[in-house]
Amino acid sequence: MSLLRKIRATGKVAEPAPPRPPADALPPSVRERARELGGSAQVRCVDAGSCNGCEIEIANAFGPVYDVERYGARLVASPRHADVALVTGPVTRNMADALRGTVAAMPQPALVVALGDCALNQGEFAGAYGVEGAVGDVVPVDVHVPGCPPRPEDIVTALRTVTGR
Repeated sequence: MSLLRKIRATGKVAEPAPPRPPADALPPSVRERARELGGSAQVRCVDAGSCNGCEIEIANAFGPVYDVERYGARLVASPRHADVALVTGPVTRNMADALRGTVAAMPQPALVVALGDCALNQGEFAGAYGVEGAVGDVVPVDVHVPGCPPRPEDIVTALRTVTGR
């Protein structure tokens, strides 16, 4: 059933909230930094060289159907205002220094979320000339979200884990 038909049939625009992420979903050090955020996180998206599949799913996660903002995650335009860097794609040679600079500009405690298979292990771009490496090869990564591209539900779950809501 298409989304529009579903809305017309049920009158519901948003999906019901998925179950709360488990408390032990994050390592203790990351859990402590996430707790310091106080239930909300300002998110800066960084495309380090992706094919834009992950960006489409991020737009869906922040859109009206999944509405991750109801769990305390909000997109911001500047790394100086961000608590979380949501990084997609393999890190290209041209973006490696920019990614390091973005994470360095974020106030501490900053969390880095690697989104998609390319961010985790370079995916389809492994061994390409212009690829520096996976996100974890360039900056320390706190949360991994697998998938090519990851589903919006998985993005929402990862950000709920970070905000604790």
